[in-house]
Amino acid sequence: MGKVVVITGAGSGIGRATARVLLDAGHQVVLAGRRPEQLAEAAAGRPNARVVPTDVTDAESVRALFGDTVATFGRVDVLFNNAGVFGPAASITEIDVEQWHTVWRTNVDGSVFCAREAARIMAAQLPRGGRIINNGSLSAHRPRPHSLAYTVTKHAISGLTASMLLDLRALDICVTQLDIGNAATDMTAGFSETLQADGRLAAEPTFDVQHVAGAVAHIVDLPLEVSVPELTVMARAMPYFGRG
Repeated sequence: MGKVVVITGAGSGIGRATARVLLDAGHQVVLAGRRPEQLAEAAAGRPNARVVPTDVTDAESVRALFGDTVATFGRVDVLFNNAGVFGPAASITEIDVEQWHTVWRTNVDGSVFCAREAARIMAAQLPRGGRIINNGSLSAHRPRPHSLAYTVTKHAISGLTASMLLDLRALDICVTQLDIGNAATDMTAGFSETLQADGRLAAEPTFDVQHVAGAVAHIVDLPLEVSVPELTVMARAMPYFGRG
């Protein structure tokens, strides 16, 4: 019956594409997100899909998500910690308190809450172990101009991944950070005029989101003896290397 996979932010973009690929591969997929209608559309009535509306910024909502998953499928094999937001275009002099907190709650608190619940279940279940994939970003390495909140939170994901890699390996839990550069989704639709580090506005290339979904599916299929700590998937012509 495949593995039991929880995907946050599953109603659109990378989460939706990945859910569809994993469902097609025969995995049991739990689609989590804030919008039930989008989640149901992404699940497309598949018998191996389960829709669980979830607010990842709420620890109790996250606990209910994983409780429902275990009650339905008996275990959790994989978490794709995918939910996230870009936030405002703002530098350190421009960001306001509520904008900052909104991005932090979703990108960091949400990832920590979900990883905590998944890791606790994976450590206690039999057979023990599992895999957690954190959606990072190229901004975890080199920022875009005016991306303070998003960049800081994605650096936090790098710290989360590094800490989990160290703390969870003895529990048979593998951890990956997936850094993506301009997969074609609704979130990147505005990249036709993107501010560059030298002050220019320029179009940036994108690539088919299915390639991200395929990369996640490959990691999901690996045995737990194999760890992939970091993986970057990006459009070849992106102004990434040296863009700072």
